[in-house]
Parts: sequence; C-alpha cells; structure tokens
Amino acid sequence: MELKEVLQVLEQLAPLSLAESWDNVGLLVEPSKPRPVKTILLTNDLTESVMDEAEAMSCDLIISYHPPLFRPFKRLVQKDWKQRLTIRAVEARMAIFSPHTSWDSVKGGVNDWLAGGLGSGQVSVLSQAHAAASHSHKLEFTVKSTEELNAVMEELKACDSDTTLQHSAGRPDNSWIHVSVTCSDSALTPSVQTLLRHNATSLSFSILKLEKPPLPGHGQGRLSVLDEAVTVSAAIQKMKSHLGLSHLRLALGSGQTLESSVGTVAVCAGSGAQYWAESRQTSTSQVRCPTTRFWTPWRWGLTSSSVTIATVSGVSWRCSGRSWLCVFLTV
Repeated sequence: MELKEVLQVLEQLAPLSLAESWDNVGLLVEPSKPRPVKTILLTNDLTESVMDEAEAMSCDLIISYHPPLFRPFKRLVQKDWKQRLTIRAVEARMAIFSPHTSWDSVKGGVNDWLAGGLGSGQVSVLSQAHAAASHSHKLEFTVKSTEELNAVMEELKACDSDTTLQHSAGRPDNSWIHVSVTCSDSALTPSVQTLLRHNATSLSFSILKLEKPPLPGHGQGRLSVLDEAVTVSAAIQKMKSHLGLSHLRLALGSGQTLESSVGTVAVCAGSGAQYWAESRQTSTSQVRCPTTRFWTPWRWGLTSSSVTIATVSGVSWRCSGRSWLCVFLTV
C-alpha cells in the first residue's frame, strides 16, 4: 500500500479530529520520495532501541502511540536523542505516525479497553467528544427582494472564501424574505459588517452561536457502573490479568481494606487529572490512569480523602523508562 492509503485507513479507525487540541498527532515524518509501505512497526514510545529494531527490519512506517516529536525544533543535531531519531528516520526514508489521544478518545479505543478490565457494566464517556464543524455561527436577517438577496449573498461569499456559505430563504408573506446563513468564526465580523451596510438587513438580524454536535461513544475517559461489584483485591487481580502485569503498588484509602467493594469505575488514558472532578461527581469507585508520570495523592488534592491508589509498572507495551497505571478507589 502507498503511505497515503495507510493514512486513510488509520484515519478511518480513529479520526485525528478526536485528539486533544494540545496534542501533536498524525504524520510527523514523511519521506521525500514515497515508497510502498510493506513493514509497519507499532510501539508505545519511539526510543533509540526501537529505532534500531525498525532499521534492522527495513521498516517503512513506525506508528508510535506517544508522539516522538512534540515541541518545535530549531535545529537537527546529534546532541538530543529525539533529534537523532528524527535524523535517522529521514535518512532511512521511514515515515512516523502518532495517533496518541485520538486512540484514547475513539469508541472501542484505549479507554474502552481499560474500562473492560473489571468486567461488564454501563459505560459512559467522561469528557464528550464533538464533531468538527466548519460553520460556527448562524446569521438570520430579512431582505425586501430576490435581487437584494442575491447582492447580499455575493458580498457574504467574499467574506468566507475558505468555506462555502450555507443559506436558506423563505417568504412567509409578500413583503419580506427571511434568510438564514451559517459562517465560520473568521467570517463572522466581515459578514456582520456586510449586513450593516444594507439598510433592509440592518433593521433586523440576529447572530446565533452553533454548538458542535456530540459524537456518542467518543471522548476522553470512561465511567463504568459494574454489573457486579467486586472487592478491591479482586479488582487488582482482574486488572493485572487484563494488562498482563505481575506487580502493582497499592495505597489503600483511609478506612478501606482489600475486601472493600468497588461498584463504579472511572478510567482515563493519560494522567487524567482534569477529569478527577467529573469522576467524583459521579460517585466513582475507581480511576485508572496509565501515564508516564506518577501522580501522588497530594497532586490530586486527596490528602484527606478515603481514596485507594494503586500504581503499576512494567506496562507490556514498548516504552522507555517506566510507565505507570494509577488506580483510585473510593468506597
């Protein structure tokens, strides 16, 4: 397959529009001369040892869950290991792609996989994803005639050259034509100025902010009300088995034991700190957050809370250093 065809498949699996706004996802390194993609290496983190393996395999494409390129480079030199990786990829004509939070957010992705670790339950999204919308505002106004409508629309189209104006018009009586136009953020101000120049339209028009439609099942974090409650001890064993891990660090909350009951589970790939409030408001029993950082209880403001914290090292994905799984249990 050609690289562009592989990228189309990846986009169908998890649209990059699902990624967080701060993230750096998609095609990060593209060869100057395209070649068929025959060998793909999937990794959690692109390290120098992983690059050694990719080169030995004559790899055409590396899919790295975490983006190896995140902050802008001002130069490409050998002193920095990420710059070395970039240079090696370019020299070997390897493409690098990172999906990161788009794979977390997509329905059936990382968060749903994590949520399934403790068994079946009623699963909902903690932070709802919304569809990308090119038009963000609706302008409603009236004109006296078809000729005036055509003149106004020509001027409005000049304000929104990057997108196509969507409009509808109706004449409920014989005197006025009621018009509804949608436009982008960038076209809002010049569109309003255009309408104000026309006497008829400036007499009465309104501006409405359009909400992006939600994408059911997609978004960051998951909340699962378990069909059958389990004990903390059983939850730990289920999680270790689900992730293929042999060790887990556990810090029981105040007054909690290994036999305490867990009925509601909240999971989030990443640190998950921004979703702690949402999970608390929904009577969460557990929050699981795989991350490359260890979030200690005081980082979450949990010094006086009856929260059980479990961390896991040695995640089975390929990674540099340690990865952590933080589990928060309140019962």
